[in-house]
Amino acid sequence: MAQVSLKNIRKVYPNGYEAVVPTSFNIADGEFVVLVGPSGCGKSTLLRMIAGLEDITVGELSIGDRNVNHVDPADRDIAMVFQNYALYPHMTVRKNIGYGLKNRKTAASDIEAKVQDAAKMLNLTEFLDRKPSQLSGGQRQRVAMGRAVVRDPALFLFDEPLSNLDAKLRHQMRIEIKALQRRLGVTSIYVTHDQVEAMTMADRIIVLNTGRIEQIGTPTEIYHRPASTFVASFMGAPPMNLLNAESADGRVHLGGDMSVAASTADGPVIWGIRPEDIEIDPTGDIPFTVDIVEELGAHRLLHGQLNGQDLTIHVSKDVVVSAGPIRISINLDAVVLFNPETGLAL
Repeated sequence: MAQVSLKNIRKVYPNGYEAVVPTSFNIADGEFVVLVGPSGCGKSTLLRMIAGLEDITVGELSIGDRNVNHVDPADRDIAMVFQNYALYPHMTVRKNIGYGLKNRKTAASDIEAKVQDAAKMLNLTEFLDRKPSQLSGGQRQRVAMGRAVVRDPALFLFDEPLSNLDAKLRHQMRIEIKALQRRLGVTSIYVTHDQVEAMTMADRIIVLNTGRIEQIGTPTEIYHRPASTFVASFMGAPPMNLLNAESADGRVHLGGDMSVAASTADGPVIWGIRPEDIEIDPTGDIPFTVDIVEELGAHRLLHGQLNGQDLTIHVSKDVVVSAGPIRISINLDAVVLFNPETGLAL
């Protein structure tokens, strides 16, 4: 295992494009950290700099006790799992998993023992003599993971490894990757644009936007106390409701008689509330118009208007509701206020 430390890491390409602004964070031994954000936010660039596949423009990168700024990828004691599996089509599963060890001149008996151990761990034993074309997408991804596991690295790097799988396989592989990381205890950095993967897999999440860190925190912290409107709208399915409001006399009024205490000066604010923190309440103070009922099996989403602004409410499958006017109440303790100019939480 290894600690990873980034100190003011920056990436600027020759054309002047700044892909990553000066960025600093630490990853503890054995921690599973997910870099998440939309396309072009710099998450893969950061991962590739850690892997040594991209040069660092400015800053210091350490893995364990070593500064690795100028260390070749092969000498960084890392193993990387890619989106496209990167398997050799003419080789069997056995040879694909052991190929890296063979290149390192590892004894044949040791290679076979490590391959067998990895195959057993990943449920690939019966497929060792097949070629990649004879495997499903999920099985190919397991082979790619097996190739990383046998290296016994200090650091695992995952670059959107589940993007090519269907929804059912992605769910299954999320569980398998997390279980494997827990079993091995290897420090891991995982890149994805899928906030569900980030929320379900990470010990900590790093949310990136246009090359800079928006927030670092546990999934619970990121979800319930977003640091900005970007985080609030990006993390969560459905995302946090964000509505324009006015602060006056030390309170922010949310409609009807509903208001929350505010430490901000009088003026415009954005208030955020998660869909599950709103309830249908016949005696509630807030009128709400349901436009669309979205059936999702275990629950329903009610989409509609509150004072002319879009609002989504999460209710259980047992709540029967149709389009039209209803009344609602809000968990005031769950309201998050944001500055409308900076987007930052107040």
